[in-house]
Parts: sequence; structure tokens; C-alpha cells
Amino acid sequence: MFFSREVALVGFLSVTSALVVRTDNIGGPTATATATSTPTLTPTAVPTGVFLTTKFLTVAGHTDAHVTVPADTITLVLPTCIQTEIPDKNGFVPPGTCHALYDFYPSFAAAVLFSVFFGVVTALYIAQAVKCKTTFCWVIIVACFWEFSSFVTRANTTKYQQNAGLALVSQILVLIAPLWVNAFDYIVLGRMIHFFLPSHSILGISGSLLGIAFVMLDVVSFVVQLIGGSLAGPTAPESEVFKGIHIYMGGIGLQQFFIFIFLGLAARLHRQLLTLERNGTGKKNWRPLLFTLYANTHLLPSYIEFSAGNEADKNPLPFHEAYFYVFEAVPMLFALAAMNVVHPGLVLVGADADMPGLKTLLKYNQLLIYRKEEEEPNNARLSVSS
Repeated sequence: MFFSREVALVGFLSVTSALVVRTDNIGGPTATATATSTPTLTPTAVPTGVFLTTKFLTVAGHTDAHVTVPADTITLVLPTCIQTEIPDKNGFVPPGTCHALYDFYPSFAAAVLFSVFFGVVTALYIAQAVKCKTTFCWVIIVACFWEFSSFVTRANTTKYQQNAGLALVSQILVLIAPLWVNAFDYIVLGRMIHFFLPSHSILGISGSLLGIAFVMLDVVSFVVQLIGGSLAGPTAPESEVFKGIHIYMGGIGLQQFFIFIFLGLAARLHRQLLTLERNGTGKKNWRPLLFTLYANTHLLPSYIEFSAGNEADKNPLPFHEAYFYVFEAVPMLFALAAMNVVHPGLVLVGADADMPGLKTLLKYNQLLIYRKEEEEPNNARLSVSS
């Protein structure tokens, strides 16, 4: 229990005022000690839980030859709490108390195990990218590295559970890593359209342009989710957490919409490849890679976790670490490992394996426009002569 300095000073003065002084006079009566009344002190209660503290920040004014800016005082209302629970050797305090970063006791062994798994997958992707000379695989390498970094950071937070910075980094990385997996899936679908279809396009859209468009849309949802994940940090006030969760859910919903469009285009490609196969004019070995793309879309568990609220009786997912590994870590690991086995560099080999980039695509479109403009006067002259 902590007391303020004012309470301590009052207590000290009350004790000194209660002292009895005895004075003996020679040959005179003995002075009797008179006890003074001791004031009753009521200790100030220590606030518990999260409360608001008001602080005032004074900004100095500025004056020069052009303008005068007066001084101003900014009022800051900050969430504050006083820790009354004693952390254990790893810094753990019970859920709901001050500085509690987890609603469960996180497992160090599980975090280390998945750090090893994602580290191995990352190393394999780097080796495959070098061997197959697939420079576009840097996207999936970033996704793997972020998953690996997230679980390494999580392993550290299990030993330093009072460090909110580590917990926030781990949380953000694990939330946005799937975005890079989806971006890689979009790129692979565009390359499959360019490689397997004679027209190099689907629904009149070239595979190159389709992949670029989906990646740009994925960046938009990435920014939205990054903002939401930052606001919903482990030490943020409850109102800010709910605001961040709503923003993050909006980003997930937007990304889910893009994934449904992606699946529709993948199904369209699937039907066209079956038609080419029946006609005997199509390329082979497309099924494993396309089915892997189907299997890599798994965002619904995250949406359910955040949309079901933060009450243990209504939504047990945030209060048991096993759900995190079952619905988040394990699906991501299988998705990344599956693409290790069915690597695009092992399937998209030979003619049309290299897809034109954005610069080449723009030059090609300009060439088509130029040829069309040249053909229009010739067609007009032919129609007049006839």
C-alpha cells in the first residue's frame, strides 16, 4: 500500500504532538503530563484498475519579426494504473490487472517451436528462389520472415511479460503477415493465367495487369489493418482498443472481399484449363499449384476472433492460447509449407514462364493504341474509295 507524502507528514506531526513532557521543579510540585488528543487518520485509498490522469503540457510561445505565437497549455488525459500485483519471474500478472499483457499464461516452448518451423520455411524459400531464379518470390519470403520474427518476439515476451513494446511488435507482425501471403497468391494466379492460357488473359484482363491490380488492393487493406492493429495495442485504453479492432475488422472485411473475387477468377481459370485439357491443347501440371492457391485462403478465423467480442463467456478465443495456434499459427505454417512443396518455380518452367512487368505492359498498351490510331485513317480511306 502506498501513501502520499502529505499523509506521511500528517502522521509524523500527530505522533510528535502526542509526546508527554515531564518537568520536575526543585522543592515545587511536580508538573503533570497532559495528553493531547491524537487526530484520527484515514489513509488515502490506492486507486485500482485503470483510471485517468490529467497532465498539463505547456508549450512556450515564440515571437519574431513576422509573427507572435503565444504560449499555450495542452491538457492530456492519460490512462494510468497502479500495479498492486507482484509479477512472477517472467513478469506475469493475472489477467485484467495493471500491466497484464495476456489473458492467459503464454507458452515459451510453443513460441520457440513455431519460431523454428517458420525459420526453416523461410530458409527453404530463399534457397528455392535462388535455385529457380524466381525473383518475385521475395514477397513470400517477407511473409515468412515476418511470421518468424513474430514468434521470436513472442518467445521473448513470455520471459518479459511487462514489456508492452515486444508484445505490440509480435501482435502487428502476426496480423499483417497473411497479407503478404495473399499478395503472393495474387502474383502466382496472374502468372498462371499468363503461362497456361494461350490468350495470356482472363475476362479480357491480362495476367500481368490482374496481378498488379490485386497487389495494389492488398496494399490498401494492409494499411487499414496496420492502423487498426496499432491502435489495439496491449496497453491501449478500452475505448481505443475497440476502435482499433473495428478498423482492423474493416480491413479484414475488405481483404475478404478481394479474396472472394480472387477465388472467382481462380475458378474461371480452372474451367478454362479443363476445357483446354479436354481439347488436348493445354499445358499439364497445373492442378497442384492451383489447388494450393485455393488452400491458402484462410482469414475467417481471424474475423470470427475479433468480431465475437472480448468477453470470456461469449468469446473464449482470446482467453486460451491454444486457439491462437490452432486457428492462426498452424494454418499459416501449412499454407507456407505447401507452397514450398508445390513451388511456382518448379511448375512455371519454359516458354511464357516470365511474365512482363508493369513497364513492359504499359509500352505494349501504348503500341496497341498507336496501331489502332494508324488503322483508323486507312479504314476511312477504304470506305470512301468503295
